[in-house]
Amino acid sequence: ARWSEGHLSNFEYLMVLNTLAGRTANDLMQYPVFPWVLRDYESATLDLRDPRAYRDLSRPMGAQTEERAARFRDRFAGWDDPAIPPFHYGTHYSSAAVVTSYLVRLQPFSSMHQALQDGRFDHADRLF
Repeated sequence: ARWSEGHLSNFEYLMVLNTLAGRTANDLMQYPVFPWVLRDYESATLDLRDPRAYRDLSRPMGAQTEERAARFRDRFAGWDDPAIPPFHYGTHYSSAAVVTSYLVRLQPFSSMHQALQDGRFDHADRLF
């Protein structure tokens, strides 16, 4: 009720949800996450009053368009590797590699990123 009444900012509300879900900045594998809410990255101007500017939060990122959803369903249905069970999405949205890559320009994340990459920074084309 505090958020819906304006007593908490969106950031504070999402941090409460992250904390309740067991996420913390102290664990790179459980780092807080924030949803991608916009879907219009093409327009010269963005009308935040237009519902079409926002993504459908009832669907995962991989299913925002029917074309993407079909591609992931087809991969799952056609999977033929007895050693690996079928899956829809091959990456996780929160991992040590994702967090340190995103925050690589800040310490201690720069050092953490290097530690994950055998003491070196990852390939520049993947970083910047």
